[in-house]
Amino acid sequence: MKIEGIILRELHLPLVRPFETSFGVTRNRRILLAEIQSEGLTGWGECTAGEHPYFSGESTDSAWQVLLHELGPMLAAESPEHGGDCPRIFRKVRGNRMAKATLENAIWDLEAQREGVPLAHLLGGVRDRVACGVSIGIQSGIPELLSIVEKELAAGYRRIKLKCKPGWDVEVFENVRSRWPGIQLSCDANSAYRLRDADHLVSFDAFDLLMIEQPLWYDDFYYHSMLQKRLNTAICLDESIRNRRDALAAAEMESCKIINIKLGRVGGFSEAIAVHNAAQERGIPVWCGGMLESGVGRSHNIALSTLPNFTLPGDVSASARYWQEDIIEPEVTVSPEGEIEVPDSPGRGFEVRSDLIERLTVRKEAIPALALA
Repeated sequence: MKIEGIILRELHLPLVRPFETSFGVTRNRRILLAEIQSEGLTGWGECTAGEHPYFSGESTDSAWQVLLHELGPMLAAESPEHGGDCPRIFRKVRGNRMAKATLENAIWDLEAQREGVPLAHLLGGVRDRVACGVSIGIQSGIPELLSIVEKELAAGYRRIKLKCKPGWDVEVFENVRSRWPGIQLSCDANSAYRLRDADHLVSFDAFDLLMIEQPLWYDDFYYHSMLQKRLNTAICLDESIRNRRDALAAAEMESCKIINIKLGRVGGFSEAIAVHNAAQERGIPVWCGGMLESGVGRSHNIALSTLPNFTLPGDVSASARYWQEDIIEPEVTVSPEGEIEVPDSPGRGFEVRSDLIERLTVRKEAIPALALA
């Protein structure tokens, strides 16, 4: 396909409520979007990097620079026929996976539109509905948390994930599990603990958790392997899994029993499929994590979640949980049964609201014309 234009945009979207993790509190999201025009079609990608380089080494600003000056010109100089061509095109650039995913995912969207098939179908998806869970941030107190959990369960969500950190864990789990003994419950530490906390983490076994997500260092397999041997509860790795090789290493070392796949963290759909396949071959279930995406990134997560080894509810929840007004239509909704219906129209399946995007744009820049010549 001939690339006719690449436009980067930064949008500012306030969250419905603050979202706190062990990294800190997020109240507003700086959303970075890429719009790629080709042969009368437009593909959209979203960069999931945070405002600060806390979750990963990337941030909104660093990704903008890499997209504008490196990856965008590289893509514009090529004529990719498949989203899977992007890793080759971007191979000179090390790391910067969230920036790479921004463009690669838009190319997959374009390809699906060109072929007249849903993006989920192009990826190899097998589901027409995906099961949903929610991620609940650290709250000011336990009563506030219990109120939110009650609301999300009433909305039909199938799995509750609680962000945790030292000082906000055991008492929280005790209260939630006492109130709702039968729900599917998990926790996410975002690397807040160390191996010296192993005895404390073993106490989590008492709460019948589906998983403990990334309890130790963000780049570790070895110590997670040591910890998993002491735990009955499954460890789920998130930040540690950057590619297929990492998934294979984690499986070989028995560092985890579950893997969270995030499109930005692994660099786009191509590597996400490779991680999915490696985990499936080794009997490790996967699920799709969220990064406070707008509807563009959310639509990509829905498509990814249709692959066969996504057997656990992901963090792909309704637009209204995060935004007063999303930038897609229809907005993502969750059924009373806790499911999202997968679109069957070509491409990502959700139209972007161009007028709203334009109104929310605070920064906009096109890839230099010379790169598109």
